Amino acid sequence: MRYFIADQHFFHKALNEKMDKRGFESVEQMNEYMIEKWNAKINKNDEVIILGDFSWGNARQTQEVLDRLKGRLYMIKGNHDRFLSDKKYSWDRFIWIKDYAELKDNKRKVILSHYPIACYNGQYRRDETGQPKTFMLHGHIHKTQDQIYLDAYQKFVQRQSHVSVSGNVETIPCQFINCFCMYSDYAPMTLDEWIEIDKKRRQILESNVIML
Repeated sequence: MRYFIADQHFFHKALNEKMDKRGFESVEQMNEYMIEKWNAKINKNDEVIILGDFSWGNARQTQEVLDRLKGRLYMIKGNHDRFLSDKKYSWDRFIWIKDYAELKDNKRKVILSHYPIACYNGQYRRDETGQPKTFMLHGHIHKTQDQIYLDAYQKFVQRQSHVSVSGNVETIPCQFINCFCMYSDYAPMTLDEWIEIDKKRRQILESNVIML
C-alpha cells in the first residue's frame, strides 16, 4: 500500500505550543504520539511519501525517529527540513528525496509538492466516468488562513468551464488535498483515505457557513 502525510514537524516545540496548538504536554510527547500513530498504520513493506516538513530536529535526532518508523520512505523536501542539508546526515533511509514528483496511484495521477501549485499538471482531466483523474497532494499551509484561501480558489476554479479534448464543455475538477498530519490524527493515509478526509473537512466547513 502507498500512504501520504505532511508537516509532522518532529521536535518543533513552537508548532505544538503556538501555530498549530497541538495540545501535547511536551514536544517529546508529541513525537512519541506521532511515531505510535505511524507504526499502528504502516507495515514494513508499505510505501510512505512524506510531503515535507518532517523534522525540525538535527541529523542525529531525525535519524533516531526515522529508524523507529515502519515502511519504505520517500521524501518531498519541505522548507523546514533542515536536517537534509546537514553533512552528517545519510539519506539511506529514503528510497528517493525530491522537490517535486508525479506518479500513478490506481490509474489516477498524483502531483506531489510541499507547496500547493495553483495550475498543476492535469487539473482539467477526468476519467471515463467523469471523476477527477489528477490530484494535487501538498502540505505547507497546515490549517492556517492559507487553507481558507486555497479552498476558495478551488471552488472558484471548479465553477469554470472549458472544452475538453473530446470536444465537450465541462467544468474543471481541480482537486487540492492538504495532507496535513493533524487532519488524519498524525497517521499516514492512502489517496482514497485522504480524498474522504478532505471531503468531510469541506462538508463541515460548508455546514458551519450555512449555520452562520
